[in-house]
Amino acid sequence: MHQTHRGERLQITIAGPRNSGKSSLINALLGQEIAITSPVAGTTTDPIAKTMELAPLGPVTLVDSAGLDDMETALGRARVSRSLAELERSDLIILLLDAAAAGESQEILNFLAARALAAPCIVALNKCDLQSDEGSAAQEKITSLARQAFGESAVPPVMRISARARMGLPELLRAITAALEDAGEQISLIDGLLPAGGFALLVLPMDSGAPKGRLILPQMQTMRAILDHGSNFVGTQTCNLRECLNSLGRKPDIAITDSQDFAKVAAILPPDIPLTSFSILFARYKGDLAQLIKGAEALDSLKPGDKVLIAEACSHHAQKDDIGTIKIPRMLRERCGEGIEIEKSAGRDYPNDLAQYRVIIHCGACMLTAREMRTRIQRASCADCAITNYGVTIAWFHGILERALEPFVSRNTP
Repeated sequence: MHQTHRGERLQITIAGPRNSGKSSLINALLGQEIAITSPVAGTTTDPIAKTMELAPLGPVTLVDSAGLDDMETALGRARVSRSLAELERSDLIILLLDAAAAGESQEILNFLAARALAAPCIVALNKCDLQSDEGSAAQEKITSLARQAFGESAVPPVMRISARARMGLPELLRAITAALEDAGEQISLIDGLLPAGGFALLVLPMDSGAPKGRLILPQMQTMRAILDHGSNFVGTQTCNLRECLNSLGRKPDIAITDSQDFAKVAAILPPDIPLTSFSILFARYKGDLAQLIKGAEALDSLKPGDKVLIAEACSHHAQKDDIGTIKIPRMLRERCGEGIEIEKSAGRDYPNDLAQYRVIIHCGACMLTAREMRTRIQRASCADCAITNYGVTIAWFHGILERALEPFVSRNTP
């Protein structure tokens, strides 16, 4: 469970106003005192994440967030901003409300609904052990208010619980499982690209960014997806590719390489072997491949003064040949001129004002959940900003994007 990367786990975020019992609920669900609880409003100041096993879904990430109503001070508003960022990457939101304050919940319901979050939501009325006689009335009241906020077709279920008394938790867990069943049904990295018992050739250049003694996460996840599919693979480095091809007893069904070596591998690999990159696999797996391809078309229309955001989801020290800091900016300036303005975001920081950018070039998003990456794509679209990713960009600049997409087109993959 603990070895499953956070980007591969479904995320459940507990949100709500201050002092509604969010930390008590996460402790109750986990069966351990992870989050500090206190009657003092605003005890939780930063999101707290913890992994749990939720049958039959597997490992999920539970996040305890700061109160969404903490808007009186600049610090409070910063806490709310952090909480909203967690909601954007969540596969399910549990909106926790105090049953005693049901009639005062319209504002917080409107606040959440106005964010147009794609994640499903469950409203949990907490402290119902203290409001046993009024719990049913409070439930009806919140359901009515939620209908006004979310609309008739999207009104979330409303449940009565008590985190302190452990009341209603089995029912809440069943509701969580039901809400996440569809979210857990995600295509694998290699769906539609390999036949049963197929054979893949992985070209794995070991550049300075590769951790010593290890492979990078997209390579490892692709290998696991191939094995889970019941297929096989052979790995080699670019410098040994010709020798490896000559030693194979059968033609690979597909070759997958790093985006940075795409041109070199394409020049060596016979044209009858389908070729793509790890980053393009992730463009489909975590994002929206069609929209990221469309975003690449905006690269050729860049002009001096246009701003480009390079968004990288992991934080690391930039190497001398770093793809996001060195290589892609160099390609942009060689193709579009020195007047292009380039900015970079790293980790889970992602600018609020995307309208200032003409194009966003995103990494493969192996560190993000699929929900978070798709939310980022949606936000770019709403800001009328083109968005693409590293692999699509590099293939576009080298004029080999058509070949990189051939495995998806020729096999009618989703």
